[in-house]
Amino acid sequence: MNRVYALLIGLALIASFAIAPHRTFAQSYPSTRISDVNQHRRQGEKSNPHRVMSDYILQELDLQAGDVVVDVGAGDGWWTEKFAKFVGESGTIHAAEVAEKKVVEMRKKFAGLPQIKPYLIETDNTGLPENSCDVAFFSQSYHHLDKDGHVDYLKHLHKVLKPTGRVVIIERYIETGLGSGTHGTRLSRLVRQAEEAAWVPVRLQLMTGTYHYVAILAQQELFPPEPEKKKRNSRQSEPAKEPEESASS
Repeated sequence: MNRVYALLIGLALIASFAIAPHRTFAQSYPSTRISDVNQHRRQGEKSNPHRVMSDYILQELDLQAGDVVVDVGAGDGWWTEKFAKFVGESGTIHAAEVAEKKVVEMRKKFAGLPQIKPYLIETDNTGLPENSCDVAFFSQSYHHLDKDGHVDYLKHLHKVLKPTGRVVIIERYIETGLGSGTHGTRLSRLVRQAEEAAWVPVRLQLMTGTYHYVAILAQQELFPPEPEKKKRNSRQSEPAKEPEESASS
C-alpha cells in the first residue's frame, strides 16, 4: 500500500511540474482572441481606468523584497503604496513629484511606511544617484516630461537604473482612434523615442477596456549583436565542373 501511495505522489509531482510552465505562460501572456466585438471598448473609471489592471501590472513587474523603485509623477501615491508592499522594509520607493503640495500630502499619508520616500523633482531628471534603482515607473506621467525632452530623460535613466533595471510606462494610447488630445502618447512615438535612447521594448501590452498600454523597456546593452556568420569559401561553394570530353571521343 505504501508503494502505491508513493507512486501516486510521484505522479502528482511530475504532473505539477509539467503543468506549471503552461499556467505561468498563460498568466503572463493573456490571449488576444477577440470573443466579443465590444471587449476593447473603454470601460472602468473615468480618470484612471487602467488601475483596474493593477494585478496584471504588479505581476509583470515582479517586484521583490529589497528592490528600489522611482515612481516618477507619483501623484496621490496610489501605485507607490502598492509597490511598498512588495519591496518591504528592505526596499525603497522614491515617490517623485513636481508639485510640492502632493509631496507634503504623501509624507503625511505614508508616515508609517519608512520605505516610501516622497520628494520634489524637476521635470528633466529624477535627481537620484547613479546605479541606484531597479525600476523607473511612469503612470500617465511620461507625456508630462519637458516637451522634446523625452529622449534625454530616457538617456538619463540609463545612469540612474542598474544594468538590469527596467523602465515601465503606462500611457493613454492617443491619436489612433482610441483617444484624442495630448493626455497620452502615441505608441509609435514612444517606441521611436525608446530606441533612440538605447532602450529595447520587452513588453508592449494594450490593456483591454482601458485605452491604455503598458510598455516595459530594458537596457540595449543586454542585447549584444549576433555573432557574424562565417563566410563560406567561394571555391568550396562552387559546384564541381564535369571533365570536358576529348576530341577523340
